[in-house]
Amino acid sequence: MVETVAVTRAITNLNEAHEKFRLTQTNDPQFFNEWYEDLPNITEAEKASLERLKNRYLYYIADGAISEGTVNIIMLSPLQELLGLCDPPYKIRGEKYVQIEIDQGETILQGRINALVVQNLLWVVLIESKQYGFSVLQALPQTLTYMMANPNSETPVFALIMTGEDYMFVKLNQQNRQYARSNKFTIANPQNNELYDVVRVMKRIMGLSVQP
Repeated sequence: MVETVAVTRAITNLNEAHEKFRLTQTNDPQFFNEWYEDLPNITEAEKASLERLKNRYLYYIADGAISEGTVNIIMLSPLQELLGLCDPPYKIRGEKYVQIEIDQGETILQGRINALVVQNLLWVVLIESKQYGFSVLQALPQTLTYMMANPNSETPVFALIMTGEDYMFVKLNQQNRQYARSNKFTIANPQNNELYDVVRVMKRIMGLSVQP
């Protein structure tokens, strides 16, 4: 009998994701060079918008933890608008339902990604940061699970895990079951606005033959 299990119950840590999907993390720097090579420039107008977003986040976080819904409104939605992700040739789908077979089809993982999916190439996973010390790495196991549900298994898929304060990119090759992650970018750095880097990486990924 086929068992149906929620993703959040079946995959609770990175070792479980590795075991159930036979995944390995690669240290080959060329496997995921999209986050640090040939990054496009950003305009002065874009820099001004990103400075405003950083200051906005710091303004809100001064009152304490920020809910997921608030982060969506004050950070994620403005970022996607800045990048033009709501307009052709891109398409965004939110609250995407996924179903993944494991254990030779004996178990089906089901879940609804609290995410924005752009043309099945870039999956933006928005996670909630309510607890002190919460890390984007804690969302990596479930993010990899959702990425395994990508229907275009021949093409590498990318994800952005974000809390509003921290951002990390992931690349997965479903065919050879390898993945890699970027450095963590953070708004908490007082010297630099690392949202600049986040937007440059997103532009680089979205330039990888997204079809209209």
